[in-house]
Amino acid sequence: MATSNGQNNWNDIVGPGESGASGQEHLPSRRSSHAAHASHSSKGDTTASSDDKTGPTKKRFRWAKRIGYGILTIFLGVFIAGMSVFLYLYNTLAVPAPADLALAQKTTVYYADGTTEMGTLGEINRQIIDTTALPDYVSKAIVASEDRTFYTNNGVDLKGIFRALVNNLRGGARQGASTLTQQYVERYFVGKTTDTYGGKLKEAVLAIKINREQSKDEVIGAYMNTIYFGRGAYGIDAAAQAYFGHGADQLTLSESALLAAVIPAPSAWDPAVNPDKAKERWERDLNLMVEDGWITQADKDAAVFPETIDPDTLNSESMTGTNGYLMAQVKSELLASGQFDEDKISQGGLRITSTIVKDYQEQAVAAAEGMNEVDGWDPTYQHVALSSMDPATGEILAEYAGPDYEKRQQNAVTQDIAMAGSSFKPFALLANARLGGTVYDTYSGKSPQYFRGMGTPVMNDGGYSFGNVTLVKATAYSMNTAFVGLNDDVEPENTLKAAIDAGIPEDTVGLNDELLNVLGSASPHNIDLTTAYSTIANGGERVTPHIVKKVEDSRDKLLYSGDVEPVRAFDVEEVSSIMPALEAVTKGEGTANKVDPEIERLVTAGKTGTSSDQLSAQFVGFVPGMVTTVSMYQSDDAGNSVPLDDVGGLDQFHGGDWPVDVWIDYMKPATANLPGDDFPWKVESNRKVHNNAPTPAPSATTEAPQSAAEPTGTPAPTETPSTEPTENSENGGNGNNGNNGNGSNNGNGGNNNGGNNNGGNNGGRRN
Repeated sequence: MATSNGQNNWNDIVGPGESGASGQEHLPSRRSSHAAHASHSSKGDTTASSDDKTGPTKKRFRWAKRIGYGILTIFLGVFIAGMSVFLYLYNTLAVPAPADLALAQKTTVYYADGTTEMGTLGEINRQIIDTTALPDYVSKAIVASEDRTFYTNNGVDLKGIFRALVNNLRGGARQGASTLTQQYVERYFVGKTTDTYGGKLKEAVLAIKINREQSKDEVIGAYMNTIYFGRGAYGIDAAAQAYFGHGADQLTLSESALLAAVIPAPSAWDPAVNPDKAKERWERDLNLMVEDGWITQADKDAAVFPETIDPDTLNSESMTGTNGYLMAQVKSELLASGQFDEDKISQGGLRITSTIVKDYQEQAVAAAEGMNEVDGWDPTYQHVALSSMDPATGEILAEYAGPDYEKRQQNAVTQDIAMAGSSFKPFALLANARLGGTVYDTYSGKSPQYFRGMGTPVMNDGGYSFGNVTLVKATAYSMNTAFVGLNDDVEPENTLKAAIDAGIPEDTVGLNDELLNVLGSASPHNIDLTTAYSTIANGGERVTPHIVKKVEDSRDKLLYSGDVEPVRAFDVEEVSSIMPALEAVTKGEGTANKVDPEIERLVTAGKTGTSSDQLSAQFVGFVPGMVTTVSMYQSDDAGNSVPLDDVGGLDQFHGGDWPVDVWIDYMKPATANLPGDDFPWKVESNRKVHNNAPTPAPSATTEAPQSAAEPTGTPAPTETPSTEPTENSENGGNGNNGNNGNGSNNGNGGNNNGGNNNGGNNGGRRN
């Protein structure tokens, strides 16, 4: 009984299967037997409860031991694997020589095909020299600035490595190491592996190996020969030449401290860019050198902030000639995107594909520089700007911004300004279309005419007077009086809004909401006109012009895309409704009638423009798939605007003259393979026609008398500039003490301030 009862109670405690490992039954001891008998007493429940707690505790302990052994096993496994990887890398990775470093990964810019090289940004300028011959303070300035523990550390900063790994896990920007040795090693892996965990591990292993195999003097020497100092300079000798115009062996203490100071952000802290920051860093470095005992306080007190040479004198071959403007524009666009800085562009090993089509670019250069063969044309003072764009994408296909970037570092397309003249008139047509008008509405083409608030009349170019004309004919002949009448009806603020909506920047010089704004007092950039007319050529959708198609790193990973989404600015029907007027300009009796016969296969359209006093002349023309603007203007030695005269034997220089010729010279070959013949977005426009011509005509007592030599009817225009009723949209014919005609803020060329902007009250602004 006792044995039986004892066995049963044991089974109740340990449960089934908890007998000995041998499988034999264990008889209970006397103590357990006594406890078993006691189980029949009133205390049996208490005993059972206590033993129930003991079982789970033992189970938890066993599980804890198992987990602990598992963790220890994993840790040992990881440690052994890590040591194996470390030893493998240590024995297989070779210590690089300075000349073998990956710093040679320069940024390359390609034409639109992605394979033909246009040029390079951040030219690799370096000289490997014997740094042991340099003054001692050169290396000590760098040590004080970059790694004060350099002579005592083992080559790595474990905290820095861990920080970089955590940053990568969080998706942050790539972080570099902090020791000089690690920075040196980073030069070896630039653009390859530094943004991966394997790359960071290789950096650390190499840094340790270098620290064990090379002396500190050798390491700092290699570092000085490879680090980037800005201005395209790699290495201390190239940097000394770029900043001070002499070799590293001639560096003074002050010069050495400045070079060391700019290392973390060379392009941003270049004294030519940020002199205050450069000086702050320079003083910091000298103070640290004193604290670390490399120089005396007297040495520091005697130091004078050094003068540096102008970085603009350091242009590479890629920045010469006409392509220099394209390269500078590519760089400027990437900087403006906020995704790139100077250092990333110059030393990041990027592959930049531009939007420039090589064949188109060559044709643009040939067409623009054909002006050099024209009698009286001097490219020193007289400028041609040409931009050609795909209206559907905003991609700049070709651009002539000047003959040589090294000689004139101002882009004629994106920085110079020139009065729009009559090229501004289509924005009044768009405003009219928005209000329900049509280009078959009629207005008086009589010249001169008086308008509200004006004490002087508006006149047509040459004083030509016309009868009542449709806006189609008024556009083809570029009649000032008819368009001022139109602007009076639609209200000039609506013309202004249409111009801005099309793509003319709001901050354009001379842009206003006055009655005569329709005659082109505004002075936009050449590219602004191309953009605005691209909105028309794209059926009312506006795109942003850009010269960068995409940017990839050295492993072909896409970093940036220049693609832009179009914005609807005008209804398709509104744009379709004005096309007959713009098409009339390039054919028949239009001011650019030479265009249509030369571009026979495609529908052509556009508008000429000439500023007051012939300070500028332009033609904006387009076909399906391409918009091109040609601007011409002249400046004096001071950059002020002066009239275009005595060019090619012409007494008068209009947009329909040489600008049209250059446009044809470029567009004829460029459009040869364009698909389609008409604009695919065109729709029918059935609008009610309005007669807006005043009746009766203004009395002779309120208008200036017409010259007897001027025709009173509608003259038959010819292709001869001297007899054709061209637009000269701003000077209004003969003017009167600077107040007749139209146009203000005369300005072009020379500088980004638009020449002298001296228009004053020129051109009949409301008094």
